[in-house]
This record gives sequence, structure tokens and C-alpha cells, in this order.
Amino acid sequence: MARALAADLFHRFSDSQLLACAFVHPSAVSGAVQSNQRLEFLGDRVLGLAVAEMLYAHYPGESEGALSPRFTALVRREALERIARRLHFGDHLVLAKGEEDSGGRENSANLADACEAVIAALFLDGGYTAAAKFINHYWAEPMAEDISPPRDAKSSLQEWCQAHHGTLPVYHIVDRQGPAHAPSFEIEARVANFPAALAKGGSKQAAEQAAAQILLDRLATDDGKNDG
Repeated sequence: MARALAADLFHRFSDSQLLACAFVHPSAVSGAVQSNQRLEFLGDRVLGLAVAEMLYAHYPGESEGALSPRFTALVRREALERIARRLHFGDHLVLAKGEEDSGGRENSANLADACEAVIAALFLDGGYTAAAKFINHYWAEPMAEDISPPRDAKSSLQEWCQAHHGTLPVYHIVDRQGPAHAPSFEIEARVANFPAALAKGGSKQAAEQAAAQILLDRLATDDGKNDG
């Protein structure tokens, strides 16, 4: 596996077991076999440092307030999943039969977790230089796609609420299902006296963002009607 992925990762592994472990889903753990969860934990931190370094260098004139939403967009699950799909990481995942049968190779969380684990494997085998080379290459394109700082739905909704009602949006967990490694959250978002919005996501944050976006879309529609 290490040899097959070497070109895509820009690194030839001395310890091929590190890379192999990066693709072991928790469902496939048995005996002495370890999952990629510890690597995922480390990779998340390495990614954060490398992305922060990239942003600091590429946007020297921007304040912390402008850099923060850029950072959030580049380290979130969707960004990791995008890179994982580009490199066909799903083909390398080691899954239990149940996870395989339920579409585990296409699961967003599984792909994002594997991507973080690969970053950690690169870091442990080749140091920060190896991990940063991988990140600098694959994150350069999404970083350059929007020349203005991106805004997430929750931040935009919060600003609208403060400007129009002097209050903040309220989020509640309505339901949580699925195993610990692949949860599904249903979140209710409320703003003043407007009807609540319900949305689901693979994480609490993702579900909150989706619910906030629904409310923003409704508010934009209402404003358009009022203007008409």
C-alpha cells in the first residue's frame, strides 16, 4: 500500500505499518490490530498547524478575525473528505463486513478520519516537513477558491439575530443515532418567533450549520417578499 500511495503522498514510508493503520476503521479492530483513531487525533492537530501556517503566509494583510473563518473552512470535515475522495482513500479502508455493507467506503466521516490519520502517519514517519508538503499541495486549491474570507451559516445567522432582534439563535439536539464512530445528529434551530428549522448531520456542528442555513434561506425569502 505504501508504495502504491507514495506518489500521491509525496513520501516513501520507512514504516509501512503506520500508513496501513491509517486506513483501519474502528469496526475492523480485533486482537492486536489498532484502528486509526489515535492517528486521527494527531493528524487533526498537525493539519491545524500546517493550515494556520499557510494562511499566515498567504494573507499577510488579514486580521485574526478574517483568518479564522478561512481556517475553519479548510480544516472541517468537508475539506478532509474532498481530499480523501480525490485520492480514492475509500478504496484502501479496512472495514468490518457490516460497515462495508452499509456503505462505509463512501461515508463522509470515515473518509475524513482516514485523511487525518494519513497526515499523522506522514508526520510520524517523515516529520512535519513530510506532512506539511502533503497539506500544502492538496489544500492550496481549496484555499485559493475564494479570495474573500468565507462565512459560515451559524456566524451569519448570529449576526442577523443580533442586528434585528438583539438575541442569539438557540440550538437543541432533537435526536442522536448511530454508533460512536458514525453518529447522526438532528438539531433544531430557533430564532425569535420564527418557525424552528430541523436538520441532520454527521456531527453536532454539521447539523447546526445545516439548520442555520435553512433559517437563513427562510429569512432571505421573507425579506424578498417584504421588499416586493
